[in-house]
Amino acid sequence: MLTAVPSHLFSAKNGRVDSEDRRSRHCPYLDTINRSVLDFDFEKLCSISLSHINAYACLVCGKYFQGRGLKSHAYIHSVQFSHHVFLNLHTLKFYCLPDNYEIIDSSLEDITYVLKPTFTKQQIANLDKQAKLSRAYDGTTYLPGIVGLNNIKANDYANAVLQALSNVPPLRNYFLEEDNYKNIKRPPGDIMFLLVQRFGELMRKLWNPRNFKAHVSPHEMLQAVVLCSKKTFQITKQGDGVDFLSWFLNAPHSALGGTKKKKKTIVTDVFQGSMRIFTKKLPHPDLPAEEKEQLLHNDEYQETMVESTFMYLTLDLPTAPLYKDEKEQLIIPQVPLFNILAKFNGITEKEYKTYKENFLKRFQLTKLPPYLIFCIKRFTKNNFFVEKNPTIVNFPITNVDLREYLSEEVQAVHKNTTYDLIANIVHDGKPSEGSYRIHVLHHGTGKWYELQDLQVTDILPQMITLSEAYIQIWKRRDNDETNQQGA
Repeated sequence: MLTAVPSHLFSAKNGRVDSEDRRSRHCPYLDTINRSVLDFDFEKLCSISLSHINAYACLVCGKYFQGRGLKSHAYIHSVQFSHHVFLNLHTLKFYCLPDNYEIIDSSLEDITYVLKPTFTKQQIANLDKQAKLSRAYDGTTYLPGIVGLNNIKANDYANAVLQALSNVPPLRNYFLEEDNYKNIKRPPGDIMFLLVQRFGELMRKLWNPRNFKAHVSPHEMLQAVVLCSKKTFQITKQGDGVDFLSWFLNAPHSALGGTKKKKKTIVTDVFQGSMRIFTKKLPHPDLPAEEKEQLLHNDEYQETMVESTFMYLTLDLPTAPLYKDEKEQLIIPQVPLFNILAKFNGITEKEYKTYKENFLKRFQLTKLPPYLIFCIKRFTKNNFFVEKNPTIVNFPITNVDLREYLSEEVQAVHKNTTYDLIANIVHDGKPSEGSYRIHVLHHGTGKWYELQDLQVTDILPQMITLSEAYIQIWKRRDNDETNQQGA
C-alpha cells in the first residue's frame, strides 16, 4: 500500500511522483529495530569487505555492511538473518532489504539525529544556561557536555585534553556548527582537515541532548589523530598530555588556514596571548672573573628582547626535596600558584643551558587571551629515565588576577585581567604508566565534575586543589560577569 507522499517529492515537470519515490513506503519491520545496539561512534566501514564505500548500518544488529544491490553484503545479510531495516551512513536514508525500497517514517528521526546531531544558533546560545539532565535510551541520565569518553587502550591522555577543549564555550560553539568550517579550501590530498572534521563530530556527539547512551567513544577522532600526527600519538601507548595539547592546538589552527603570524583562526582567537622575552648570554662559568667582566661589555652579551605569541604558559615547579619525617613518611611539598607565576613578572630571571652556551631569560606578558592555559611542568627527562615532581600547587579556583604580570603600558589597555578555572587535568601515578583524569566546570549548573574515561562523578571545588594538576584552562571574566561557580 502506498502512503501519502509529501508534496516536495512530486516532479515539477509532470506533477507525478518520481519513480524512485513511488517505491518509498512504510515498512512492516520497523518494530525489529534495536536502538540499544546502535553505535555510530566507530569507523563507517563494512564489517566484511572493510570498505568505506556505500556503507549501511543494519538497524537490527548494529553491524555495518556494504551496498544494497543483489549479491551485496547488506543484501546477503538481510536474506540470511532476516534483518530488513538498513540506514545508509552517508545519505542518512533508510531502506528495507531485500525488497530494496526506501522507508520514509518520522519515527526514525531520532536515529539519524544520533548519527549526525545538528545544532541551531539558538540551541548553541542556550547551552551554558541549561542545567537540564538528558535521558539516554537505556534510561541513564547525563548532562550534555559532561560525558565519559571510552578509553580504548591507553588514550586517556588524549581523552582528558579533548574533554577540556570541549568545555571551552567559544571553541565548542565554533565546531558545533559545521557551516563555520566546511567550506574552507584545502590543498588536494591534505589529510589535516580530517582532524577538524572529526573534532567537530566529537563536539556534536558530546553535547548531543538525545544520545542513545550516556558516553561517547572517540574512536574516529583518535584514528584521525594517529594518522595526522604520523603515529606520534597512539591509541595503544600512553602519551603526554602537554605534548598532545601543544600539537592539537597547532594542527587544527593550520588546517583551518591559520599561519604563525598573520592569519588567525578560532584557536588563536581563544587561546593566543603574547609576551616579551628578554635574553642575555652568559660567559662560560669556567672563565676567570676578569675575562667574564670584559665579555659582558661585548654586544653579544647584551640583553635582547623579542615579542612572541603563546598558546599556553609553562609553569616550572621548584625541585622537590622529599624529606622524611619522624615516622619515615615522605612529605609532599606544596607551592602557591603565584610563586610559580612569578616567572612571568618581567623581573624574575631564569637560567637556560644549551649544549654550548648559557642564557638568562625573563618574561613579561603583553596580552592575555580570553582563555588562558597553564601547563605545570611535572616531568623532567634525563639520560636514563623520566622523573615526576609530585609538588602540589595551591591555587584558588576563582578570582586569579594577572594584572601584575602585564607590562605597565599594557595594563591600561587590559580592562579585564581576572580569571576563573574551568578545567583541570590531573596526572596520577608514575611518569610512564600513570593515568589521567579531568575536573570540568559545567557552566549551566555551576557545579564541578570529575571525568575519568567513562566514569563521571560530581566533586566539591575544594577537592580539586588537592590534586597533582598538570594542565589548567582559565576563563577571563568579562565586564558583565560575576563568579558563577559553586565554590
